[in-house]
Amino acid sequence: MATKIRVLIVDDFAETRESIRKLLQFESDLEVCGAAGTGKEGITLAKQTEPHVVLMDINMPDMDGIAATEKVLEEVPFAQIIMLSVQSDTDYMQKAMLAGARGYLAKPPSADQLIATIRKVGDIAVKLEQKKSIGVEAVAAPVHVQRAGKVITIYSPKGGVGRTTVAVNLALALHTVDTPTVLVDASVQYGDATVFLNLQAKNSIADLADKSVELDPEVIDSVLVAHGTGLRVLSAPPSPEHSETVQQGHNQVKRLLRFLAQTYQYTVIDTAPTLDDVTLTIFDESDVIVLLAAPDIPTIKNVRLFYDVAERLEYLGKIMLVMNRVDKRFGITAEAVADNLKQPVAAQLPFDERTAIQATNQGVPFMMGDRTRPLVRAVLELAQTLRVRLTEVREAAPEEEKKPIRTGILRPR
Repeated sequence: MATKIRVLIVDDFAETRESIRKLLQFESDLEVCGAAGTGKEGITLAKQTEPHVVLMDINMPDMDGIAATEKVLEEVPFAQIIMLSVQSDTDYMQKAMLAGARGYLAKPPSADQLIATIRKVGDIAVKLEQKKSIGVEAVAAPVHVQRAGKVITIYSPKGGVGRTTVAVNLALALHTVDTPTVLVDASVQYGDATVFLNLQAKNSIADLADKSVELDPEVIDSVLVAHGTGLRVLSAPPSPEHSETVQQGHNQVKRLLRFLAQTYQYTVIDTAPTLDDVTLTIFDESDVIVLLAAPDIPTIKNVRLFYDVAERLEYLGKIMLVMNRVDKRFGITAEAVADNLKQPVAAQLPFDERTAIQATNQGVPFMMGDRTRPLVRAVLELAQTLRVRLTEVREAAPEEEKKPIRTGILRPR
């Protein structure tokens, strides 16, 4: 028989606890293992019952749900916390995610939404518990674990088309316990992926691009910064002058990317529009280059020029064309772009300026919000398309046979 998902309810209102209990009792795959009226009681019950899912109220008299979440995860590392709150403030959401919560639902949640969320995160917890029972560490993969990971690069030859927005949210869409993901900000002059995630990084890619640095798990792990979702992030340099270190160390960047690909299932890379040695090195190491276009003439012109360069440098087989900010009101459809470029459009992301800008300004990516939004669904579909494509990638040919040799930028021998 399949393992039932054990659910612990922590809420200071008895009526809320009872209504959730009654709702879940009709679901054969779910089992309420306990109910607590305070944060401290919830921690004690979690230790005793080892729930897969904890429904945690964010506001309680003795200990708030955020503090209780941290304590519960210390006692039961495989538990998945779903925060429930009448507060819709994104600051609460961010604090909850940083504390380790896997979901955030407004009270009262709909029955379908609550049950679907419990099942989704509960499946993760069951797998983690099973790994724990056979002696496998029940946390996201540590840096020294070897993996045959894939490298996904987000690129556009035109600025302002949403590269960082797509890179950040795609990385979050790909990241799970089973597919740990690292986001690399390789826009080495003005990268701001950490801003999109509201993170502060003490170190950056410049620290690892220095040729004198020995790349080992401890060093790399000390430079990466962790997001509340578990996503790891390698920041861009703190100021433009540090970008020179990265440019001079592009061979070290190659070694770094190979190291990350051995450690993480997915390495998602944000880039700058320029074609320099760092960007070309990244292209060499990429399994897929997500070429981002937008429905405007200057961008399409630049994309066409990039296809010419990509053909000369033998990158065409890696490119996946994606249209961002698609809106029929703009008059340029994805079909028209595909026809003009003679290239298929693999995915379309709808224009939703309000959602994207609000997420950026708040430092809370839209992937952490309402997943019914068209833009969020489109990114999830893009992530799935990439997963399918990457499982179909042919076995790599020997590198010396497959990669162009360059003596200088864009100048093959």
